[in-house]
Amino acid sequence: METTTAPRARTHNPAACAQRMLAVRDALDILSGKWKISIISSLTFGKKRFKELQRDVEGITGKMLSKELKELEVNELVVRRVLPTQPVSVEYELTDYGFSLEKVIQELATWGHQHRQRIMGNGDTEA
Repeated sequence: METTTAPRARTHNPAACAQRMLAVRDALDILSGKWKISIISSLTFGKKRFKELQRDVEGITGKMLSKELKELEVNELVVRRVLPTQPVSVEYELTDYGFSLEKVIQELATWGHQHRQRIMGNGDTEA
C-alpha cells in the first residue's frame, strides 16, 4: 500500500501550536482509558442506574465503573442523582456538556473504522 502525504499550506506558529496541543492533551486526558467513552456512549441513550451501566459496559467491574463515573462527574460530563427510594438508588445522566462529546465520539468512530480498514484490509472491520 502506498502512503501519501497531504500538502501543508499553513505557516508554523509555535504559540498557537502549543495551545492547540494543550487542548488536545486535556481532551485525551479526560476521555482516555478503556471505559470512559463506552460509559458516555451508553448514557447518550438516557439515564441509567449503576447496574444498568455495568451491564451495558461489558467487562467493567463495579469498582472501576464507580471510579470512572466519579471522574466524569468531576469533569461535569455526568450528573449523579440519589433517588428517594427504599433501598436507595442512584441514577447517572449525561449533562449538556457531556452530550457535546457525541459528535467527537462519532468522528473518532468514523476515523477508527477507516483506519482499521486501511491497516487490516477488507477483513473483519467491526470496531
